[in-house]
Amino acid sequence: MAGGIPTSLHGIYGIRPDPMANLRFDNSFLGALPGDPDHRNSVREVRGALWSEVMPTLVAAPKLLAHSPEMAAILGFSEEEVVSAEFAQLFAGNRLVDGMRPYASNYGGHQFGQWAGQLGDGRAITLGTVIGTDGAGWELQLKGAGKTPYSRHADGRAVLRSSVREFLCSEAMHHLGIPTTRALSLVTTGEDVLRDMFYDGHPELEPGAVVCRVAPSFLRFGHFELPSARGEIELLRTLVDYTIDHHFPELKSASPEHRVGDWFAEICRRTARLVAGWMRVGFVHGVLNTDNMSILGLTIDYGPYGWIDDYDPDFTPNTTDAQGRRYRFGWQPRVAYWNLTQLARALSPLFDDVAPLQAGLDAFAATYAEAERGNIAGKLGLAECRDDDLVLMADLQSWMHAAETDMTIVFRTLSDIPADALTADAFADAHYDAAKRDAAAERLQAWLQRYRQRIADDPLDAASRRVRMRAVNPKYILRNWLAQRAIERAQQGDASGIGELLDVMRHPYDDQPGNEEFAGKRPEWARDRAGCSMLSCSS
Repeated sequence: MAGGIPTSLHGIYGIRPDPMANLRFDNSFLGALPGDPDHRNSVREVRGALWSEVMPTLVAAPKLLAHSPEMAAILGFSEEEVVSAEFAQLFAGNRLVDGMRPYASNYGGHQFGQWAGQLGDGRAITLGTVIGTDGAGWELQLKGAGKTPYSRHADGRAVLRSSVREFLCSEAMHHLGIPTTRALSLVTTGEDVLRDMFYDGHPELEPGAVVCRVAPSFLRFGHFELPSARGEIELLRTLVDYTIDHHFPELKSASPEHRVGDWFAEICRRTARLVAGWMRVGFVHGVLNTDNMSILGLTIDYGPYGWIDDYDPDFTPNTTDAQGRRYRFGWQPRVAYWNLTQLARALSPLFDDVAPLQAGLDAFAATYAEAERGNIAGKLGLAECRDDDLVLMADLQSWMHAAETDMTIVFRTLSDIPADALTADAFADAHYDAAKRDAAAERLQAWLQRYRQRIADDPLDAASRRVRMRAVNPKYILRNWLAQRAIERAQQGDASGIGELLDVMRHPYDDQPGNEEFAGKRPEWARDRAGCSMLSCSS
């Protein structure tokens, strides 16, 4: 494998010269880190290695349903290449180009607060790392490309509904300004996959699909947890050194005694800013296990995620989490801190004193508090967030919860209407329940009076305030029901809804005449509908 794809596989995978063969690869992860010496694609425990060589499983009839024009351009693909049959074959896993060295990576993790041992890429296969037109390295990973040594009892496949959701949300989050993995393409396989969507004993065949997701790296907290848990400390140290050298270049010159501590603190700060971004736009990850936490501070693994419609800090979109609600919206900051604590524990063998690790955790708390104040100032249109403004925001959130109002619409209304003209009627379109609206009406009136007084004491002029608020309060988010509507159309053979929705989500902060329906609150039919309110990990 040292020079690329084995010659014996060229015929099987259809390698031949074409424009896409000009992709430049940098597979330093494989060169610098130990791999699995066993080349069998069979489920097993893999020790002393961070990756296993594995080839994607061929599929029957790949067809491109959607792609990200921005990501394609960064990777150097022309529109002509994207719509070619070769592109669909490539990003379904049916063919490879020279320089690709497919592998699945080895990691562990805590799931729902419990150590789960080895997990790994059970249905994700990295094709390689491409040097983009921006000069950066971009790891190309196929999700749903077949079995790997880490698939356990699963088939390594993905269904269309979850693939549409991952494709759309990856790009929607990017355009919202939230750090995230990206998505290049969505390809259907022409094959069905058997899934029991809600684990209730009623499996059904669903159309299969593959998403090519893209990131500088898919390294997770769990990559560091597994070797530490196994006592493979030199392997852990090698991985840490590689990660700092390749993904945290600003720390290369740090003194040896501070290097790893500074790195951990930076992970904590990035994670804090990431979660603050989720809270700003109402995103709920749904399954914040440590194996779903990016070491780079990116949103990673779009499974049973959801978006807040009516403001509810206890909302979780994940059916598996329905009873304990560990991963509910309002708990995301504390869960992120807990996950970082597990990462600190995994890294502790590299330290003589845990003080640098505690300093990193303290950096998370301080950075999150600062980011939260920034969110409040931006969302309320203030020059700065004073201590009393924390109470002002908390009281607004309490009203939204009691009155069952739409979080996104409330903040966009605040952004669009001058404070001195705001009345309770301005929020008419944000309510989901008339009785709750009426019961909380006096609370809203009192809050609006306090808000007008606060604005009168703020130095920002009205025009600057509006610009500031509209830059952080989106008009369009990837509401669950919007994604489900596009999925159902695609399942019936009409994939155009995916592209339409992607186009809207590419400009979430802008007014888009003619697209107002995408900004509306959740319709009543979607309140308790599968895919719109609760989702499962079955994908």
